Amino acid sequence: MQRLIRLVRYLSPWIALGLGGAILALYLRPSLLLPRNRPAPSTSAGPALTQAVTASALGPVSGSSVGVASYADAIARAAPAVVNISTRKVVLERQLPEQMAPWFPDWPEFRRREESSRGSGVILDAEGHIATNYHVIKGVEEIVVQLRDGRSAKAKLVGTDPDTDLAILQIGLGKLPIMPLGRSDQLRVGDVVLAIGNSLGLGQTVTQGICSATGRSQLGLAMLENFIQTDAAINPGNSGGALVTATGELIGINTAILSHEQGVEGIGFAIPVNLVRGVAQEIESKGRVVRGWTGMGLNDLNDDSGNPMAGVQIAGFYRGSPAAETGLRPGDILTELNGTRIVSRQDFFGRIARMHPGVTSTVQGVRPGAGRFELKLPVIARPIER
Repeated sequence: MQRLIRLVRYLSPWIALGLGGAILALYLRPSLLLPRNRPAPSTSAGPALTQAVTASALGPVSGSSVGVASYADAIARAAPAVVNISTRKVVLERQLPEQMAPWFPDWPEFRRREESSRGSGVILDAEGHIATNYHVIKGVEEIVVQLRDGRSAKAKLVGTDPDTDLAILQIGLGKLPIMPLGRSDQLRVGDVVLAIGNSLGLGQTVTQGICSATGRSQLGLAMLENFIQTDAAINPGNSGGALVTATGELIGINTAILSHEQGVEGIGFAIPVNLVRGVAQEIESKGRVVRGWTGMGLNDLNDDSGNPMAGVQIAGFYRGSPAAETGLRPGDILTELNGTRIVSRQDFFGRIARMHPGVTSTVQGVRPGAGRFELKLPVIARPIER
């Protein structure tokens, strides 16, 4: 025991000296505590941590890209060709009720009031042709177009096509940005789309969403309907603006939204660019779109509960129209056109409008009290509205 005590007393100074040296070494070089197979810490811990979190959040990544981070390139390509449209018209406003007018002969019964509105449009070519909605410029006296670069000019109305709610304008400015045109027949449900327009009069605004559906019709928005449905936000002022792909190509002209008063969100509609292209070419070459016409007034049919029924009922005829000379009568119910069932008056008018003037169609129907009938119905070009 005495020997052990003497040994401890002998080694104690050396042990204390070794511990002191070890503490001094760790103080000067803390990295000595790290495992030898661990990589040295980055001098910039922030980016390394961000990369790790991103990879963890996104899961397995194939290829060198994890997705589109920005649509700025698409907007830079398309937005310069989207214009703001300001319109002005003078309307007559009644100041006195009609029954009271005789009692105040010196009081003006009407007053003139200037009304303005805003919309959007898309530049289609270097000649300055602009596509917009017919309802944006309907009945206006002055149309002013403003470009994204600040230039503005009064626009000339080249022609309209109310059946598709399209109108073509033209401005005379030089060095115009031109919208690249895409293919709406290649659009798929789920594709990313961007809506560009003069939303709520704030100036050019961009919203993003997807294509929710294609080929929407029977909405009562126009005679010929084949709309793209999207959840990209479309607000008042967006009418006539561009719906573009994620690469910046025009895929449609924004035209309508379902009423927010019904509690509906995320349902807007655009006219496909393939239809816009055809209408624009015909208006530019002929001044109008020539469509088939028979000259009948029709009403939709409803059952006893008020639910829509297939078929339409003739309400009357335009004087001198083809239908007036066929033997059809007001009250007749038309059930088929060229062997295909008639769904509604919009369906009938749309199919007739797509026919070439000069052809003869066949209608089948029922005359109350007389039974079924089949007649030939000539189709002519629709007269120009005055």
